[in-house]
Amino acid sequence: MTIPAPTLTHVFDARIAVAAPVEVGVTTAGSRRVIAITGGTVSGPGLAGRIVPGGADYQTIAGDGLTQLHARYVIEAAGGALVYVENTGLRFGPPEALERLRRGEPVDPALIYFRTAPRFETACPHLAWMQTSLFLATGARAPDHVSLSVYRVG
Repeated sequence: MTIPAPTLTHVFDARIAVAAPVEVGVTTAGSRRVIAITGGTVSGPGLAGRIVPGGADYQTIAGDGLTQLHARYVIEAAGGALVYVENTGLRFGPPEALERLRRGEPVDPALIYFRTAPRFETACPHLAWMQTSLFLATGARAPDHVSLSVYRVG
């Protein structure tokens, strides 16, 4: 018996507006940052709407530049349904590119490995399928926003 390889189906793209990072400092776990999520948009074949202001991305940056990401925020779908998002992932690249990102400068997304695994919760029956699937996303960081392309793993 052959087990089929998973497939990816595009669900939505998000443009997530962010504030300037709050630098907590270097702790025993690494350098800590908290970045407020101030809004944004979601558009695609599986979901459209807006990012509700008030979430945040909690980051831990290791000495080699590996950034562990943990974002929590809410999407308001076009019909008004709310979707809670908890998104964890990794961002890594050449030291000079990571330093430019950290300073809030633009960096070519092709230089940075930025992948996440978002999970969704909702009370909306129409969107309940989002709670019973796995998702992967590719990302890019710009000075004032994060772009994500989210895919359902089939």
